[in-house]
Amino acid sequence: MKKTYKIEVDCANCANKMEDAARKTAGVSSATVNFMTQKMIVEFEDGREPKQVMQNVLKNCKKVEDDCEIFF
Repeated sequence: MKKTYKIEVDCANCANKMEDAARKTAGVSSATVNFMTQKMIVEFEDGREPKQVMQNVLKNCKKVEDDCEIFF
């Protein structure tokens, strides 16, 4: 399953860090962050609950960029 989320990130470098953090989160098979459109596209592993996985994605992203926001 693939979903798109609105994000708030300050720079392209921060967006790259968020993308890496999202990709390393359990339950995520792929993630792409577009700084220009302020969107994150996440593809989830089969059988995973997107809302639970996204809570962990947000935690991991805040470890690298503490002022980032993901709206889900």
